[in-house]
Amino acid sequence: MHISVIGTGYVGLVTGCCFAEFGLTVVCMDTDVRRIARLEKGDVPLYEPGLTESVAKGLRDGRLSFTTDIAKAVDQALVIFIAVGTPSRSDGAADLSYVEEVAKGIARYMTGYKVIATKSTVPVGTGERIRDVIRAHQTERYRFDIVSNPEFLREGSAIEDFLRPNRIVIGAESAEAIAIMKDLYRPLYLIETPFVITDVASAEMIKYASNAFLAAKVSFINEIANLCERVGADIQVVAKGMGLDHRIGAKFLHAGPGFGGSCFPKDLAALIQTGEQAGCEMRIARATWKANEEQRRIMVEKIRTALGGVKGKTVGVLGLSFKPNTDDLRESPALWIAEQLLTEGCALRVYDPAALEEGTRVLQGAVPCADAYDAAQGADALLLITEWNQFRNLDFDRIKSALRRPLFIDLRNVYEPERLAAFGFQYVSVGRPDRLPKQG
Repeated sequence: MHISVIGTGYVGLVTGCCFAEFGLTVVCMDTDVRRIARLEKGDVPLYEPGLTESVAKGLRDGRLSFTTDIAKAVDQALVIFIAVGTPSRSDGAADLSYVEEVAKGIARYMTGYKVIATKSTVPVGTGERIRDVIRAHQTERYRFDIVSNPEFLREGSAIEDFLRPNRIVIGAESAEAIAIMKDLYRPLYLIETPFVITDVASAEMIKYASNAFLAAKVSFINEIANLCERVGADIQVVAKGMGLDHRIGAKFLHAGPGFGGSCFPKDLAALIQTGEQAGCEMRIARATWKANEEQRRIMVEKIRTALGGVKGKTVGVLGLSFKPNTDDLRESPALWIAEQLLTEGCALRVYDPAALEEGTRVLQGAVPCADAYDAAQGADALLLITEWNQFRNLDFDRIKSALRRPLFIDLRNVYEPERLAAFGFQYVSVGRPDRLPKQG
């Protein structure tokens, strides 16, 4: 079967590569000429573990190709996935202009029956909107079906998430379209992946509801962490005790500087806006957003307090991307915190394994460093914000000798307070009592 994926960003590229792994013939289309030229050479313009190897395999096996020609992408494919961006507008609503442009292109070049599936995260009602756009721009009347097939890919483990998902959601009104979509995902039947077959509107809502709920868990545990600091409790023990209750679960109960990335902030804003349009106030979603914004400010205050003010101080920063195993800086709490410190007159020495070049382009004046030890050199504190694995086993003798004073601020609770105190550090974390260095 031939399929096409319109959009070669994070979602589109992973989708195309993984369907090629399933044995399908895939054309990935994008209007960015430079991006397509790079991809045709196997040069992947984003960081995602395993993606470069997957692209190379698809190209080598002849199952994956790239084009800037939408006519070619539409003509050859039975199923066309829309995987373009849906950024937030100024009012928080999802900007569907890219989706609509793709729909117009599909309409112009259709030569027969097509299944048009949205991978992009879109608000409820977008499926019907795409249907209307295609009907309005068809040069000839051809049958087509609209499907909502939302993605649930975590940056840093997207290939694994696609090949071994915990569910596949297919929203469609047509039995024919459902059968075709199930056929695409046939390899997943072997690992007994659950399939949720529903209508388009429900499938669109599943994606937003899922992300909003996970974001709410993050904001909730961060509020509990802030309370733990006031009353002398340990958030890690509290979170463990909560997570062992199967009704709650242990995932997304890690206190820190808040969530970021391309999904949670944007999807929360879109869900709030959808609620306003429908006359249904999304109070929990709005509170989740507000709590997340406040958490970043609380982290900056924590840093100010530990340093006795940041003006004129130098801080080594570990991590700029919004999470490990990605170079994505979108809505990154690390980047926001670093920008705030710079604004307040703090000098920064920064290191990130994947996002350093782009991060230092944003953080004008920050000094890019070769590694964690270079970042610590001559600094008044070392600040861990993104929990890359290589930051989990630091040589603290080297760190201590590099720092001007032994202050370690851990906004991801990677280390045990007693261990850092034993190394002679003043240790500051989230939702746990601070530790002073042990003497002798």
